[in-house]
Amino acid sequence: MRLEGKKAIVTGGAGGIGRATSLAFAAEGASVAVVDLNADAAQAVADEIRAAGGTAVAIAADVSSEPDIERVVATAQQELGGIDVVFNNAGIIRRTTAVETSVEEWDRVFGVNVRAIFLMCKHVVPIMAAAGGGSIVNTGSGWGLKGGGQAISYCASKGAVVNMTRALAIDHGPQGIRVNSVNPGDVDTGMLRDEARQLGQDQAGFLAEAAERPLNRMGQPSEIAAAVVWLASDDSSYVTGSALVVDGGGIA
Repeated sequence: MRLEGKKAIVTGGAGGIGRATSLAFAAEGASVAVVDLNADAAQAVADEIRAAGGTAVAIAADVSSEPDIERVVATAQQELGGIDVVFNNAGIIRRTTAVETSVEEWDRVFGVNVRAIFLMCKHVVPIMAAAGGGSIVNTGSGWGLKGGGQAISYCASKGAVVNMTRALAIDHGPQGIRVNSVNPGDVDTGMLRDEARQLGQDQAGFLAEAAERPLNRMGQPSEIAAAVVWLASDDSSYVTGSALVVDGGGIA
């Protein structure tokens, strides 16, 4: 019960890594605000947590919208009684080169992957600071630390997440707030499968290529969730500004 009594927000909490982390947070004793654009899916995860004896609330929101973020933060405070942990996990990917990427697509990727983290931190940091501290974990990517093909907006946005995390850690460490990024490699999620569709590739072949790394397999959402739990908990009490890579050796 490493998060016993903690109140946590998870964005993109209804699927893949977000769902796994919402469930893991609850299993470790946290009350969880499950935030997702898909209201029904968020509610399903919250219901699953409650069925297991935990505490959860579902909040439908577009995380790139400041009014929505303000509502998420206010609802989490009201329903959970505070905010100790935030996992900024919502993200999207567009598999295109610079020439193929529209300005609208570029802005949407940065809106969800970068602007949303800025907005959440803008509104939760004062709450955490007033309470004496907290832990923020941002989802980066192996492609935030190295380049990748046909994903220019995604690579650029995740690079921004990694360095924004460092800047946040410097600014808010004196307030007792730790800020770290978790950087997965290819993980077995719906988003990964959608990449095959975007690229017009055979899904089986695409997933087989994704498994080509030293551990010889893709990651599972639960494995990323385990790393996020560690970063959120006091087990990592002297860790801030870090970029934790969880990718089976993909960028080793």
